[in-house]
Order: sequence, then structure tokens, then C-alpha cells
Amino acid sequence: MAPVGSGGAAPSGSGGAVPSGSRGAVPSGSRGEWPFAELAAAYAYPAPDPAAPRPYLRANMVSTLDGAAQHDGHSHPISCAADMRIFGTLRALADVVLVGAETVRQEGYRPARARAEFAAAREAAGQGPAPAIAIVTAALDLDFSLPLFTSPLVPTVLLTGADAPADRVRAAERAGARVVVAGEGRRVEPARAVQALAGLGYTRQLTEGGPRLLGQLVAADVLDEMCLTLAPMLAAGDAQRIAGGPSVAVPHRFELVSLLEEDGFLFGRYRRP
Repeated sequence: MAPVGSGGAAPSGSGGAVPSGSRGAVPSGSRGEWPFAELAAAYAYPAPDPAAPRPYLRANMVSTLDGAAQHDGHSHPISCAADMRIFGTLRALADVVLVGAETVRQEGYRPARARAEFAAAREAAGQGPAPAIAIVTAALDLDFSLPLFTSPLVPTVLLTGADAPADRVRAAERAGARVVVAGEGRRVEPARAVQALAGLGYTRQLTEGGPRLLGQLVAADVLDEMCLTLAPMLAAGDAQRIAGGPSVAVPHRFELVSLLEEDGFLFGRYRRP
């Protein structure tokens, strides 16, 4: 993996950014695998302001060259080993992973696991052994017998509306999930969801979509950072983009923080100015 010219600081050991379109020296010890410690430094959350702590929400998504966020309903076919390594790093840095119910069902979500490589860093940051999974779900139409509910290291959080079905709320709580109201009626309001998670102590937030949820977060203007993997593939078809739903009045401009490349895959990190 090599840095590509971005105007941002290059990760430690990378030899610095290089001109756009060319390859730089692969970091020491990472010809084929970027060390987790360097990835953690490259993707570190901004230092919080102790006087005014606030949630920081980043997204991590993958897209083909022609804009497909999935192939045959799954993101795995357009991913790669380096993408999954960054995926694991971003999870290991987060307090909570925010995801939509449909993505949980389609992708077969499991609890986040503890990673030995990040255990000391998480302990030093006051984090638990693994991030919590937080699911946005209006109807709580989920299988509570799955490992996401029966064996998580940290209780799974369900973000729902005030009028969520009472029987499903009771079933979720019996399964050990933590049900949090983040909207009126059956609707979950993105800004309330972000603040509700921060109220639980989860300020380092990561969303993995899917496209419908990411579109809602973009429309609500609560997204602070986008980590986007661009796969050197063409999928055609009618697959969703990484974000769906209503358009915003004016496109939100983000600035490029860093850009890495491996085997034609580009790993961009963009942040709200």
C-alpha cells in the first residue's frame, strides 16, 4: 500500500505523500500488508475538545468506478484484503458502529470482536474491548436469536422511534439489547440518534451504512468524515450508490485528508472543512 499525493499528512513510515498518479515507497514491513499501528495513526479520530466534547461521526463505504455500492446485494464482492484491513482498523478505533437494519439482515452482521492488536490502545482511551453495534430500526424487525444479541462483548443498541411496537421492544430487551428512543412516531431522526449515542458515552462513531441510512445522515448534515474505498471495478446493473434518499439543497463539500493505494484500489479519507 502506498500514499498518493493528497495535501494531507502521510502516515508514519510512509515516506511522505507522493505526486498524484504515482506510487511511493511501501511503508516498512508492509509490502502487501500495512501495519495496524500505522493504519491506526493514519485514521485516528481528531482529539476531542475537553471543554466541549462532541460526537464525531465518520462513514466507511466502498464503491465501484461506476458507483455501485454492492454486487448481488452484498459489498464483499467489490472489497479486497486491504479494504477489510482498514475496515477492521476503523472498527477498532470506534466506540460504536451505527448501521441500518436492512444492512444487518443483508450482510449477516455479527458482534464486533476484540482485537489483540488494539487492546492496549482501547484500554488507554477508556474504551471497552470492542465497539458496540447500534442498529437503526423503526419496526425492530430483527432476529433476536442471532449472535448480535446473544453473545456480544458489548450490548447491542437499538435506535428506534417513540411508537415502536411494544411487543418488539420487550422482545429486544429480553434478548439483552438496549433500546433507545431517537425519534417521534416510528421514525428515527439522524441527529437525535447521533446525540443519543453520545449520551451513552459513544462519541467516536462509525457508520457502515447501508446507503439508505447514509443518505439520511448526509441529508441531516451530521456526517463529519467519509472514508471511501474506490474499487477498480465496473458492475453496471441497478445497484445502489453509497448514499440514497432525497438530495440536499447544496452539495456538502469535504476536504481530502489522505489517499492510499494498493492494487488499483484507492482508500480516501475526506473530512468536513
